[in-house]
Amino acid sequence: MLYYIALPFIYLISLLPFRALYLLSDVTYIVLFRIIGYRKKVVLTNLRNSFPEKSEQEIRMIRKNFYHYFCDLVLETLKTLTISPAAVKRHILFKDISVLERFKAENKSVILVMGHFGNWELGGPIFSLQKQHQLYVIYHPLQDKRFDGLVYRIRSRFGTKLYAMNDTLRGMISNKNTLTATAFIADQTPLPANAYWTTFLHQDTPIFTGYDKIARKLNYPVLYISIDRVRRGLYNLTCEVLVENPSATEENEIADLFTKRLEKDILAKPEIWLWSHKRWKHSRKSKEEK
Repeated sequence: MLYYIALPFIYLISLLPFRALYLLSDVTYIVLFRIIGYRKKVVLTNLRNSFPEKSEQEIRMIRKNFYHYFCDLVLETLKTLTISPAAVKRHILFKDISVLERFKAENKSVILVMGHFGNWELGGPIFSLQKQHQLYVIYHPLQDKRFDGLVYRIRSRFGTKLYAMNDTLRGMISNKNTLTATAFIADQTPLPANAYWTTFLHQDTPIFTGYDKIARKLNYPVLYISIDRVRRGLYNLTCEVLVENPSATEENEIADLFTKRLEKDILAKPEIWLWSHKRWKHSRKSKEEK
């Protein structure tokens, strides 16, 4: 029932021109931040723990800027339901595809690792529009089949294909004769018992390592994707080689490299990372108690 009530509103928002979309985002910011206070304590705690060197005034300014960005992100994501290829190219620029061209010429599939930084939902369309590698994105299927179908439709509009997380390795092996780029949003929170623990933003942090294991098993080069917001409504996507030969790395070495590279982006522009995510809800102690 909720799906059928929400769907017309989702389409209406998606059809808004960007100028109207951002006016709606400004209103959403007031409601979400000023009135509802959506996860304000979570965001504030995450920021304080991540930036112990910053003053309370600086922390609160980052929080305010984050909520402005977050509201834009949500509405820009809904916009991808109807956005045209030309509009995608106007709002997110793929800076230098030479890395992909090189691996395509060498007939090498690649693994992409990225965080919840910038607008990752626009990253899929602009990557697929380059037509270098067939893009596969790892995702968590939603329990509600109707909303899951909507998300699937949004993310696959421009030719992107999806793997459910539990089917990732099986799918990649079955597609080993196809030139693919498999994207992992790798800053999610794993269960403590299955995690690799490291220091990230001054905190003891569990790290998801599935991409590390798969990269070493298949020896696919690992590329780091960064999506920086230049200004409201404009992003730059950059692609750099993180590890050329994963089979020569030690266990969790790729995960460490990714974590440090993502941290560098967050330190440079903290307001466009997903601070509302409960990234540190587990402790190393909870792992040891298993």
